[in-house]
Amino acid sequence: MNLPKGPDSLCFDKDVFMKDDFDVDQFVAECRKQVQLEEMREDLELYYKLLKTAMVELINKDYADFVNLSTNLVGMDKALNQLSVPLGQLREEVMSLRSCVSEVIEAIDSQLSKQDDLQKKKVYVLRLIQVVRSVEKIEKILHSQNSKESSSLEISSPLLAGQILERIATEFNQLQFHAVQSKGMPLLDKVRPRIAGITSMLQQSLEGLLIEGLQTSNVDMVRHCLRTYATIDKTRDAEALVGQVLVKPYMDQVIVEKVVKSSPNGLQLMYTRLLEFVPHHCRLLREVTGGAISSDKADIVPGYDFLVNSVWPEIIKGIEERLAYLFNPGNPDIFYERYSASMEFVRRFERQCSSQASVKRLRVHPSYTSFHNKWNLPVYFQLRYKEIAGSLENAVSDGLVAAPAGSAYHLQVSEVLWSCLVRCWSDKIYLSPLAHRFWKLTLQLYARYAKFLDEVLTKTPTPEVTKEPTRPLPSSASSTSSRTSLEEGGSESGSPVSLSTKQLVYIAADIQKLQEKIPELSEMVRQRLEANGFKNFALVEDALSDSKACLSSSIPTLNIKMSQHLTERSCRFLKSASEVPRLYRRTNKDVPVRASAYMDNALRPLHQLLTDSTGLVTPATAQEWLRVALSECTQRYYETISEVLSSVRKMEESLKRLKQARKGASTATTAGANGGPTDDSKIRLQLALDVEYLGEQIQKMGLQPSDISMFSTLMDLVKEARELAE
Repeated sequence: MNLPKGPDSLCFDKDVFMKDDFDVDQFVAECRKQVQLEEMREDLELYYKLLKTAMVELINKDYADFVNLSTNLVGMDKALNQLSVPLGQLREEVMSLRSCVSEVIEAIDSQLSKQDDLQKKKVYVLRLIQVVRSVEKIEKILHSQNSKESSSLEISSPLLAGQILERIATEFNQLQFHAVQSKGMPLLDKVRPRIAGITSMLQQSLEGLLIEGLQTSNVDMVRHCLRTYATIDKTRDAEALVGQVLVKPYMDQVIVEKVVKSSPNGLQLMYTRLLEFVPHHCRLLREVTGGAISSDKADIVPGYDFLVNSVWPEIIKGIEERLAYLFNPGNPDIFYERYSASMEFVRRFERQCSSQASVKRLRVHPSYTSFHNKWNLPVYFQLRYKEIAGSLENAVSDGLVAAPAGSAYHLQVSEVLWSCLVRCWSDKIYLSPLAHRFWKLTLQLYARYAKFLDEVLTKTPTPEVTKEPTRPLPSSASSTSSRTSLEEGGSESGSPVSLSTKQLVYIAADIQKLQEKIPELSEMVRQRLEANGFKNFALVEDALSDSKACLSSSIPTLNIKMSQHLTERSCRFLKSASEVPRLYRRTNKDVPVRASAYMDNALRPLHQLLTDSTGLVTPATAQEWLRVALSECTQRYYETISEVLSSVRKMEESLKRLKQARKGASTATTAGANGGPTDDSKIRLQLALDVEYLGEQIQKMGLQPSDISMFSTLMDLVKEARELAE
């Protein structure tokens, strides 16, 4: 039934009233979320009026039907009473028929159950009959063979014995099947001793026949015997027998501790003799089971893998029991040789397997896993880790010691780092199962070296040369005997822990060399990982790029350190410019014609840097160091010159005022004896010569004065001073 549609402004949906799970409380709660109760009440009253109107319209529409409803039902009760009697009779007949059918069904089910039980018992009886027949048949065959004169299973002709055993095995296989199906039957328990006797006899006969066939190299006998083993599902017994009878005696002769220790190559010789066992002693078995190339596919006996299940377990058992010392990792060099020789033996043994499936079976064999687990590779790596990381730590503790002559590096710690990196992937050290560990060690070595550089460059104190008192200039401006630079091997402050210019250059050169060597190391790592089947070399390249960036992170600190170092060494002499007025005031010295001696001393560290860095770092790197240092020196030199010229100007103005005050006093104190330039003019001229000399030396260093900040301002300052002096 469809309810009449209300206005769109209603706060509820009309269809909600027709739902089976309509709940008043939930309806009111939902509406209250939208409108107030008063508005909801108004909407309900409005819709109630619509429903009443619709109901009235429906009644008016079908009014005649509503009025005639009672008239049409007259006599209906009599008709219903007349139908009740025949319907009751029909119900009784149906119930009676249903009862009869149920009884018949129960009888049929009972008969079927009995028939099924008889069928099962018949099957059990037939199986027991078959078991008894098989036992009697096998015993008859055995008795008929034993009754022959001078003939038995063990001494009869090989082909006849093999055929008889195959017949017995086929019958025995059926016997085993029916015996398993008849498990729990009383008759089977009576026959079981006879079955056990047949089983024992058959196994003894098969073992004797197989051993005889192997000893006489009789292919047909071995083939029949192995086929019989396969028929009775005893292939593992045959493989175990071969291991005990054929393999074990040979291994007892070859795997001898004294023989292995008697020669430096004793282990390799032992492995060689072990590998000779398969082609020399297993040729017949491989030919019969399809492990040889010359095997005839029609005569192959499938289901055997003597190399995996007979030869390999005996080899590993002999090694683990008699040569347990092989697995001792105490001496890593000896351990490496033993492990390498053993893994090469394993690879060569795998190549003797007849197929890829055989190799897979070998690799999942418990003795294969046990043999590999015997080698304590984590301990071996720990010993190598101590060797490699320990040598780098020793070099780090020695500090910035120079590398030995002939080395490609200039610092011993850099030489040791590269040596350690190469050792991680070199022969006699690297083992493929430890590739991930050696890779991690490689990255750790780079990180340790970078940390060492960071500690050296950040924690090493800068020489505090600024605290040293300024020494006076020599009496002669041209004298240089009293100004000598400090030796490069020591620090300017006399502290042994500060870095020298040469050491900083060596650090920069070694960083550059190590970064250039990263592709070479990457190729070494690639070759090793490719042998392991690793393909995602992008990860390796990314990690080495991070190591390269880690080394590069020290370069900005090194540049700052170098600039500070050069600046302090040069500025200590440039401060001597403040002593120039003392040289010319009231001394009657000649007019200066060349730069002061302190300029050579101030520039000597910069020239020495060019000499030390030639062939070690790129010219651009050295030029940048000079540019930054000269810019800082020029800034400080400008401040000193400005103070000197300001002081000279003030002194000059003071003298002029004093002169005017005295009115005619002698001017001999400010002029030369012959009326030449004044002392102040000589001071200005000397400073101008010093600055011009600085510009010439900047050009000799390969830079342009325009590259040095504040130099043009400094030139303008002394140019103005020179004009005043002239």
